[in-house]
Amino acid sequence: MRNTELVIHPKQELVSYLSLARDYFELGKPRVVLVMLVCAAVGMALAVPGIPNMLLVVTGLLGIGLAAMGAAAFNHLLDQRLDKLMLRTSRRPVAEGRIRGWQAGVYATLLSLAGLALLWLEVNPLTSMLTAMALLGYAVIYTAFLKHATPQNITIGGLAGAAPPLLGWTAMTGQLNPDALLLVLIIFAWTPPHFWALAIHKREEYAKAGVPMLPVTHGIDFTRLQIWLYGWLTVVATLLPFATGMSGWIYLFGIVLLNSRFMYWNWKVWRGNDPKAPLSAFWFSIRYILYLFGWLLLDHYVTLVF
Repeated sequence: MRNTELVIHPKQELVSYLSLARDYFELGKPRVVLVMLVCAAVGMALAVPGIPNMLLVVTGLLGIGLAAMGAAAFNHLLDQRLDKLMLRTSRRPVAEGRIRGWQAGVYATLLSLAGLALLWLEVNPLTSMLTAMALLGYAVIYTAFLKHATPQNITIGGLAGAAPPLLGWTAMTGQLNPDALLLVLIIFAWTPPHFWALAIHKREEYAKAGVPMLPVTHGIDFTRLQIWLYGWLTVVATLLPFATGMSGWIYLFGIVLLNSRFMYWNWKVWRGNDPKAPLSAFWFSIRYILYLFGWLLLDHYVTLVF
């Protein structure tokens, strides 16, 4: 009987490596991190009167991005049991077993340490420490504890997700500033209506997984009301840059337009007549926060020129 050997074609091996690389990249939640980096970049731009130091910008965004991807990978690791129970997360690399838990843990640790070290050595210690606090807030306080302990998990844990513009600001200046904290306040107020809209859409999955999201513990009607109220809180917060003199009339014009659309979708969710409204409101809220920072940037640079 002749021995036969399994021959792996080089092209198949390349596909396997690319697939594994894609899985590791997915661990870092690149789309979420990209939004965070946009917010951090705006914080950098607003922190200085002219064009920021581009080397510092690149180094700062790289360090913040690595740390954020590390925190996201920790989220995959800690949430793997829940991810298996929810349709939208069941095919994540750790949940499906394509990457083992210890591998995800090592990867998350290396990314986080690399990002924090880069910020400490090449940017400034304050930004590194604040990034470390945000990382622990998201990966440990929110994911490992708050998410399973209270329906207000996203409200309290949202502070960690609101940090990027502050990190961008401190990366440029090395110090805290009230205007930077105002940017944090805007994202902090925006997070609950943004995420609770998705939670309504995914209520049955959260209930099945045993996650005490607000629609599961208090019902959909109560959550709709909270989205409406927190939406108005977001409107107030977004008007503060103009009220404090941080931004001018260009920003005010843009934010009034954005808030009109934002509250239209929140109103649709609150009324409860359109079952597709929560998911539509969720997707618009992502564009909303990006457009908001775009108007801040436009106002900042136009004011400098004129």
